[in-house]
This record gives sequence, C-alpha cells and structure tokens, in this order.
Amino acid sequence: MNKHVQTYPRPGRGRLVAATAVGALGLAVTVGGVYASLNATAFNATAQDVGSGTLELTMANNGTGFSQQIADLAPGDRVNRYVSLTQDGSLGGRNLTLSVSDATPTKLTTDATNGLKVTVSACTGGTWNATDGTCSGTVQPLLGSTALASLASTPAAVLSGPLAAGSVTHLQMSLVLPDQTETTVNGTLPANTIQGLSAKLTWTFTEQQREASTANG
Repeated sequence: MNKHVQTYPRPGRGRLVAATAVGALGLAVTVGGVYASLNATAFNATAQDVGSGTLELTMANNGTGFSQQIADLAPGDRVNRYVSLTQDGSLGGRNLTLSVSDATPTKLTTDATNGLKVTVSACTGGTWNATDGTCSGTVQPLLGSTALASLASTPAAVLSGPLAAGSVTHLQMSLVLPDQTETTVNGTLPANTIQGLSAKLTWTFTEQQREASTANG
C-alpha cells in the first residue's frame, strides 16, 4: 500500500520577497527626496572693480642734500643738509623711522660718545631755504641729538604721522662732530683718534601704511 505524501509551499516566503521589494522602493523614494532641491542665484550685472593701493616713499635733495661730501670736520662743527620726503603712492603712511649704515665703519659711526650725531627737524607749512637754513613755515623738532652708532643698530622714530598720500615732508638733517679733546705729539696722532677718518653713509627712512580702515557705502 503506497502512502501519498503531499507537500506544501513554505509559508511567508513570497510575502518576504514582496516586503523587501516594497522596502527597497521606499528607500529609493526617501533617498531621492533628500537630494532633490530647488536652487536660485543672483549676481551683479555690472562687475565690481576692486583695486589695491600703493605705498611709495621717495627722497629728493633740497640744495646739495646728501649728494655732496662733507670734509674736514672739526669737533663742534655742525653741517646741515636738507631733503624732502614725498608720499608718492595712493596710500598714506605713518610711523616714519630713520636708520643709517656706513659702508666703511670707523669710530665716526661706531663710537656713541665721540662719533657723529644727528638731529632732525621738519619745516611744516613751508620749506627750508638750503642756503641760509631758514624755514618759511614752522620748525618742528623730530629727533634730538642721536649717535649714528645707535641708528646703525636701532632705527629711531621720527614722525608718527599720519602722512597723507601726496604730502611732502621737508627735513633738515643736522650732522655734528661732538666737542672732544685730543693731543697730537710730534705729528703722531693719539691712539683711537677721531681724526683723519671717513664714512660712507646711507640714510634710510622707513614707514608703515596708514591705519587700516572700514568703509561703508
């Protein structure tokens, strides 16, 4: 006698496949919804021009200025030279400083006591007459007597500013060899003498740009 065995499909398999398909479709719809968006832009029809300014400082001799040699200085002698500084750029400046270098350093520029010293004055509201040393405006002292030995290592503050673009600063540079005593014996100069020395000086003025500003408009 043969037994008849009847098989039945596994319950839920079709439903599982269908549910998975529906879930995947839902995920696709959800993901698509995350990345879909509306966009809009706006721009200026006329291009905006933006430019940076320039900071330029130039120096010109007034009279002989720094171009003429100074010879045979004796202790106590004072020699005045005149120069003009112009703000040639479109930006103003500030914090003007002075330094000096000597191409052939000697006691003239290394001795802070007996070496050369300089004072700096400005003629505001006028100009210097390089022939007689007079100012047609007001004399403004900027730097008191300062040893060149000091200026060689540390720039000195001369004018804090502001220095407007296009403005000119008229300066008197007064160079002096300080009073001192030396004795030459039978034509022999004393040791460590200040006599018979020379210097090749480069005067350097340095400034910073004007204070940064905020503009509205």
